[in-house]
Amino acid sequence: MLILSRKVNEKIVIGKNISVSIIEIKGDQVRIGVNAPQSVKVFRQEVFEAIEAENKAAAASKTSLPKLKL
Repeated sequence: MLILSRKVNEKIVIGKNISVSIIEIKGDQVRIGVNAPQSVKVFRQEVFEAIEAENKAAAASKTSLPKLKL
């Protein structure tokens, strides 16, 4: 893991088209801004983990469709 120190209004650049800006530091919270193409999905970790869990549960569930009478 790369660990960097930044101050308010400073940025971290990832590749050619993603940047992370430090917007505000208040106590133990840091507000950041992420600038990335729309094709790059950006989530908070807890949201990403909830999505993964939901996807795993959906994949594991068996959905049976009713048989069609022809």
